[in-house]
Amino acid sequence: MENLRDFLRISEAAEYLGVSPNTLRNWENAGKIAVHRHPVNGYRLFKQQELDDLLDQVREPPGSQEESQKPK
Repeated sequence: MENLRDFLRISEAAEYLGVSPNTLRNWENAGKIAVHRHPVNGYRLFKQQELDDLLDQVREPPGSQEESQKPK
């Protein structure tokens, strides 16, 4: 496993994304977000880079730049 400092616990990840921990659990169950487990205690861990990628997708949906560049 990579360095544990690269990961956030579920409460930290929820705060980072601005959602509740239950939302993250639901996203995990639906397969919408990757979850890693702590090798010792089994806690859910979320890789910060993956959370950043998710935020980038939400901020700029596909095709948003193309639409803004179209002549009116």
